[in-house]
Amino acid sequence: MKKQWWHDKTAYQIYPKSFYDSNGDGIGDISGIISKLDYLKDLGVDIIWLSPVYQSPLADQGYDISDYYKIDPRFGTMEDMEELIRQAKERDMYILMDLVVNHCSDEHEWFQKACQDPDGKYGNFFYIKDRNESGDLPCNWRSYFGGPVWDELPGHPDKQYLHVFHKKQPDLNWENPEVREEVYKNIRWWLEKGLGGFRIDAIINIKKKLPFSDYPSDREDGLSDIGNMLLGAEGIGEFLGEMQREAFAPYQAFTVGEVFNLKENQLTEFIGDGGYFSTMFDFEPTLFGKSGKGWHEARTELTPEEYKSCIFHSQKKIGDAGMISNILENHDEPRGVSHYIRRSDRCDASKKLLAGVYYMLKGIPFIYQGQEIGMENMVFSSFSQIDDVESINQYKVAQDAGYDEDEALKIVSAFSRDNARTPMQWNASRNAGFTDGTPWLKVNPNYSEINVEEQEKREDSILNFYRKLAAVRKDPAYKETLVYGSMEPYLKEEKNLIAYFRKGEKTLLVLANFQKKPRCVSLPGGCSRILLDNLEDCRQMELPGAKVQLRGYEYMLLEL
Repeated sequence: MKKQWWHDKTAYQIYPKSFYDSNGDGIGDISGIISKLDYLKDLGVDIIWLSPVYQSPLADQGYDISDYYKIDPRFGTMEDMEELIRQAKERDMYILMDLVVNHCSDEHEWFQKACQDPDGKYGNFFYIKDRNESGDLPCNWRSYFGGPVWDELPGHPDKQYLHVFHKKQPDLNWENPEVREEVYKNIRWWLEKGLGGFRIDAIINIKKKLPFSDYPSDREDGLSDIGNMLLGAEGIGEFLGEMQREAFAPYQAFTVGEVFNLKENQLTEFIGDGGYFSTMFDFEPTLFGKSGKGWHEARTELTPEEYKSCIFHSQKKIGDAGMISNILENHDEPRGVSHYIRRSDRCDASKKLLAGVYYMLKGIPFIYQGQEIGMENMVFSSFSQIDDVESINQYKVAQDAGYDEDEALKIVSAFSRDNARTPMQWNASRNAGFTDGTPWLKVNPNYSEINVEEQEKREDSILNFYRKLAAVRKDPAYKETLVYGSMEPYLKEEKNLIAYFRKGEKTLLVLANFQKKPRCVSLPGGCSRILLDNLEDCRQMELPGAKVQLRGYEYMLLEL
């Protein structure tokens, strides 16, 4: 694997609407992000990914873009964005924006012109089909947010357009070279402004299996999971390779792909030397236990053994093919500590253990805002508190499957994307210090116990443990091993123990007792130093002997 500038970095995702509100309107903004750059620098962050701040009607919280060249006034101005890029550079930090180009907003100029003249130039920017006399749809694919992917083209009852997400997110026709060049032009425009790169949204969807055809239905609605189409789609590499050559490569841009449904043997094509992207996210743990039939059949919590199996499998699969990006959560997932740690066992020690396990894996660690203080899922008491469009759809799916309103709310609460979108908890003051106004989404009531200010003051806090993780990964004595060294499981068969080596210039060993009960673990050799211990307030930083007694939820990083 050829070494690149991004390999030793730590990244942080900001959901701007919920990060920090600088003007009291209840919505986080770019100026608020600028004011927190030093906080992020102290956390060890090098790369900051912003969820969309482009102009948008916010039908899907900014992932429906109406102008790729403008900043939405809710978040600030283009001058604010330029200042953020400038101030980040002063701190040797890089800003990523979301690249959302599978679809745009139905309020985008292109779609408006397509509605005016479906047979003209811009009609070919989208997938527009005539309605036949029988009223049959061109295909029976189910959109990600429920219902068919086809809707009536505004102003044209005889025509319909394709949207694999929300109906206000018409899909762009990537088969049209004019569409692709418009995308590349926009990418180059932003990179010329000094942007460090992009996180690429839902990119696997840009290649459709044409001509449109039906697949076997898998629910009573007669529709088929769109994943069935993606399995049959061929040739996406032509688009992605072109985008890499024409837009990313000339700027050495850092790109991280949101890639699902990757086919076997494609890993090197996507993230190998000269691949389409610099890296992509490892979604194996987040996908485990999910069901194509809906959230009502999904697993709300993973056992330690299931989580271990996922990360070990991913690490083995990736090997030296490329640099993966590791996550515990993001804006589309419930909070990691609520998904991977049983409620009865959730505490500072177990949260730090989970952080230490994922952070030291081979790959680029991504932190989602609030993860560094152990923010948890929201407890929704009423469906009226739900904002997320996907949650609204899954609430209906659960009811259609026979669950009553209370049961459906409980199901949705466990998986709602709103769990990750509640405002960042900065302190114990009103609205968690996020805003002086009325927050756009309710603040999690536990902010008085879980917040940045409280953890800043406490040496043994989750926040300070994340800082220590970053410091070890950046330490010149260990960086080469942690960034490029191999990852090898240790004592894999021991239940509720996650242990693995990182081997390179040095040999390091991660030990994580993922249970309340203490255990004795045999060491493979002598230990020269304890680099990290999440319970270090109780233990001397030395380890004589060939065995170690781990207390409940104790995590250790050892140099052998």
